[in-house]
Amino acid sequence: MEPGICYSKPEFLVEEVKKPITSDDDNNKRKHSESGGTTSEAGNDGDANKFQKNNKKERKRGQNKNRPVFKDDRATHLCNTLINGPTDKKCSLENCRYVHDLQQYLAVKGEDLGEKCIIFETKGFCPRGVTCRFAKSHLDEEGRNIKAEHYKENTPPTTFNGITSELQIRLRKRQYDFSKCKKLIKQAESIRDKRKSEKQQGNGDVKEMGEKEQVAEPEKEEIEQDITENENEEKVQEEAVEKSTPLGSCADEESNGRDAVRVAPIDFREKLVLSPLTTVGNLPFRRICKEYGADITCGEMACCVPLVKGMTQEWALSKRHESENIFGVQICGNNPNIIAQAAQLMQETAKVDFIDLNIGCPIELIYQQGGGSALMRRTNILELTTRACSAMNPQIPFTVKMRTGIYADKSVAHDLVPLVEEWGAAAVTLHGRSREQRYTRSANWEYIEECAAKAKNMPIIGNGDILNFEDYTEKRKIAPHVSSVMIGRGALIKPWIFQEIKEQKHLDPTSTERFEMMRKYVNYGLEHWGSDTKGVENTRRFLLEWQSFLYRYIPYDLMLHPPQKINQRPQTFRGRDEMETLMSSPNSQDWVKLSEMLLGRVPEGFTFVPKHKANSY
Repeated sequence: MEPGICYSKPEFLVEEVKKPITSDDDNNKRKHSESGGTTSEAGNDGDANKFQKNNKKERKRGQNKNRPVFKDDRATHLCNTLINGPTDKKCSLENCRYVHDLQQYLAVKGEDLGEKCIIFETKGFCPRGVTCRFAKSHLDEEGRNIKAEHYKENTPPTTFNGITSELQIRLRKRQYDFSKCKKLIKQAESIRDKRKSEKQQGNGDVKEMGEKEQVAEPEKEEIEQDITENENEEKVQEEAVEKSTPLGSCADEESNGRDAVRVAPIDFREKLVLSPLTTVGNLPFRRICKEYGADITCGEMACCVPLVKGMTQEWALSKRHESENIFGVQICGNNPNIIAQAAQLMQETAKVDFIDLNIGCPIELIYQQGGGSALMRRTNILELTTRACSAMNPQIPFTVKMRTGIYADKSVAHDLVPLVEEWGAAAVTLHGRSREQRYTRSANWEYIEECAAKAKNMPIIGNGDILNFEDYTEKRKIAPHVSSVMIGRGALIKPWIFQEIKEQKHLDPTSTERFEMMRKYVNYGLEHWGSDTKGVENTRRFLLEWQSFLYRYIPYDLMLHPPQKINQRPQTFRGRDEMETLMSSPNSQDWVKLSEMLLGRVPEGFTFVPKHKANSY
């Protein structure tokens, strides 16, 4: 049997019709190859080719850039003064760009997508009013937005975080007080410099410093004072740790200030953690995973500079649903001052349980700027960042997510893990591949175990290639020192993996059950992004991105030799019913059909190309 293939039972196989290759086809393929053209992976149907740059050296991995993205016409948006129906209230803005003629707007809006508005049914009031694509269910005879009997005015919100207008103004005017993180960075520099000087003296390699390297007497006094203050703080923290007994990720149980209501400690041991997933790891998807048994969730990676600048889109990545009882925010940056500022912002203005620093991101743009996995070789910067952020608030642990290294043949994580623990990190997540390998090689769990064995009290969370409970059990045997497991692509392909692991049995949901899961996701999406046209199309786009992973699931009863491995591709097969066959289609146009069953017809001229290429399946 050929490796990398997940074989199906003979009765479900579909004979592939292979087109005979003519000399003309062969010449065209050769010309295409010579011109640097790329072939798309499963799920793209060749549509991605025309959106890729013709570069001979370009590799078939990463993202489909320059793909078409649906943009809503702002000129078709209704002014907020009319959002709840006809009113005598006039718009106060002189140059308002939105529609002020309600009848004109309704003519352009189009037919409702359904008879029931999920937001109105669950909350009793739909804030999208007339613009809702399910508006008829909550409009009276005069076209005004109504409130249901079960609606409660002062109901606490179910979604937290995001940026307020007041905070946004303070950040943009640079009025936010970052003196706390600046002081901690300065203290971290003092500790680092002191250690370096002691090391030089111990080796007998002390050399006279040049004029630029000499430290003025007043600066020396400041450094000594900072060191003394830091030592005193460390003694206080050590005493607190001794009193509270737990080590590693457990913070002081005594709560005060902003966190008085919440339970502070987080135990990262023996948990199933949902990986931070760019684009697809959004709030509705995390809600689905929580329902299937995920213990810890984390938001999508947010870049520190846009956070500190108060950009709404980046702050949206910090949003948290009330069902996420242990929730963290992942940040990424290349400068210790900016990272520390972002960490302080999150701790002081958002409801988060931990903050995670991404030093494993393989994206070229971030890497070239010195962020992501580049920090694995910039240990001076990493030390300052980890020391400062870890000391900022003992109630909110600071964790680090890394890869084995940058290059496949040069792993460095085993050296970094004990250092990061020494610098104060509460936990480390280790993805068992290098930046160079991306996702195209199997995760090295033997190396994860080697790194986990080097940690003294800090929990190590292993990550990579878990698609079923057998994978989980096997990895835990290979790496007994690993405290917990993080799951990423496995959760995208089959979100019920968390339930499988906890129950230690295979689940094989029917196509109806999987479709209802998608319907639930759509409802959560409409609640999160809105039920107007813009919200519907956002929900559709994210559903289609998720479907580019969901279609890779092979039903358990159809496999000849179960279970499926994460990098195995299926033979061409038909499902047990038409819906199951449609769900397993690699054709992106079939994914659009699925979305139309839930969200109505797509806008005219709509095309979809998935963001992520599937070259590692």
